Amino acid sequence: MDKEIFFDPKLTRDDRLVLESLAQDIRVQESRRNTKSSAATSKAAKPTGSDEEALVALMESTNTPGTADFEPTVFTSWDYADIDWKKPFNAWVLAPYVRVARGIVRKETDVVMLTHILLYFTTSVPSALALFFWHFSWLHGIAHFVMQATFVGTYTLMMHQHIHMRGVLAKRWALFDGLFPYITDPLMGHTWNTYYYHHVKHHHIEGNGPNDLSSTLRFQRDSLPHFLMYLGRFYFFIWFDLPLYFMRTRKYVLAGKAFFWEMANYSFFVTLFRINPRATFCVFLMPFFLMRLGLMVGNWAQHAFVDHDEPDSDYRSSITLVDVQSNRHSYNDGYHTSHHLNPLRHWRDHPKSFLKGKEQYATQGALVFHNIDYMVLTVRLLMKDYKTLAKCLVPIGAEQIAMTMDERAAFLKDHTRQFTEEEIARKFNVKGGASATTMAK
Repeated sequence: MDKEIFFDPKLTRDDRLVLESLAQDIRVQESRRNTKSSAATSKAAKPTGSDEEALVALMESTNTPGTADFEPTVFTSWDYADIDWKKPFNAWVLAPYVRVARGIVRKETDVVMLTHILLYFTTSVPSALALFFWHFSWLHGIAHFVMQATFVGTYTLMMHQHIHMRGVLAKRWALFDGLFPYITDPLMGHTWNTYYYHHVKHHHIEGNGPNDLSSTLRFQRDSLPHFLMYLGRFYFFIWFDLPLYFMRTRKYVLAGKAFFWEMANYSFFVTLFRINPRATFCVFLMPFFLMRLGLMVGNWAQHAFVDHDEPDSDYRSSITLVDVQSNRHSYNDGYHTSHHLNPLRHWRDHPKSFLKGKEQYATQGALVFHNIDYMVLTVRLLMKDYKTLAKCLVPIGAEQIAMTMDERAAFLKDHTRQFTEEEIARKFNVKGGASATTMAK
């Protein structure tokens, strides 16, 4: 079965190490089944504890400033070690930038975040200002939206780190660090502070449980009508649902803040639309509609597979992607189970944490995929294409590895089954009743 694993040449180094480790585990399990001398085969094939400890130590070293192996992330598309530092531009321009940037960002690994903040303030912001105050053309407006569409994924996951760590820049830059999202968030389709209130103050509290506004439990996750209901509820009612949730949980200050900022942002859009409707449509409204679709498609995939025996387990209600797009360009967002296990875990530490806890992931029946991103995963689910999803599954643990492709497909399909209110009441020890609402990542 390890032959089904595809090693994309664009994988990050850490993803490749994780995937190679999982592939080796599959070979070991298959060797045990295919030989009478399982003990001898295991000894010959299985990586020793010291091998995996060495991988973890390498990841730790590259993440730790002051070590010989330390590598900050400067760009999403190129790894630090792959940059030719002997080239004149890299030696005389890029290297000094990295040295200065390491003192500006909150974590020295996160030079890439300053790189992207500079990118947005030299492209998105001037382009938006030009559309509003210099000259509007539909060609420029559509080109601006296309540019933003290429930015929103990486930006959102940078802000994901921002809202969990309460900033991405060093403390002396706290004023700018706190204020720049009020400029860039609406340009990328976010409304002011809603991501923070929903994701940190709500989603991680409820954890895809029955009271989570973004819970997938009450939906059949391979059903297009169910997904459209899920999406529609978010689009039209999140402004009301989130403050109402905080009211129900007696968090009245949060309810007021969530409602205020959402209404303030909508008022901002309405005001600008009256002044310049075409520019407002291209600069703010199209990214807004795209972002809300993207958040729901992503969250649907992240929590589409839920184990009916233990739906309250982070291991069994979320997934891990060892994937190019989610991890290379979106700050290891594929390691969603690791994030739920520890929401404050730094994004560079997810692969290391996964390797260290790999046996626990296997014991708990966690799901790991590769060669598929969240967006494509959602599409494949809605197509009921379990054959492709089964091929993208990286089985972990003896039980999953022993499955045939057909068994994998059936296994995944069972994990998308809608929960009844009776099941929810029994599994979560709550009264059934409320229908699911929306939003989150």
